[in-house]
Amino acid sequence: MHSREQVALQRDITAIQIPDGNRVKLAEGTGVVITQALGGTYTVMTDWGQMLRVDEKDVDALGKEAAGGGEGDTDFGSLEDRIWARMRKVYDPEIPVNIVELGLVYDCRLEEREDGDNDVFIKMTLTAPGCGMGDVLAQDVQQRTAELPGVASVDVELVFDPQWNMEMMSEAARLQLGLI
Repeated sequence: MHSREQVALQRDITAIQIPDGNRVKLAEGTGVVITQALGGTYTVMTDWGQMLRVDEKDVDALGKEAAGGGEGDTDFGSLEDRIWARMRKVYDPEIPVNIVELGLVYDCRLEEREDGDNDVFIKMTLTAPGCGMGDVLAQDVQQRTAELPGVASVDVELVFDPQWNMEMMSEAARLQLGLI
């Protein structure tokens, strides 16, 4: 979503403040401007300049329907391919590019268990080490991956070595952001 849409909340919600990751309660009737709608979550700005992320479970308060985070990516390809597809549905709330194209996912490793299911180990980073949204993004990756059939457990580790830089973005991401 690139246009800005003004809406009034249709019910009370708790949103996540960007960039510190704190939870903020917003009352029904609060006016917000939707600035981004990607991966099932919405980024909004309040009238007093506060940027917040609205999780998929609360998008009805914006008058929107939930996107259904995993639709279409669970039936095709290997389990690893499906995990990468799920991670491509996780977006930085300030940048309209998914975390895979941003180059934030360093490693995805599967270990098959005796029962045939898999333990999944993911290493990812953030665009800035002090970003308060790190735990939120890691939780998104963990939750979306854990929903897949064949996944027994998911361990998402935030790492900062090597430190992220813009060269880690895909060419498509750099093009989308006007960096090339």
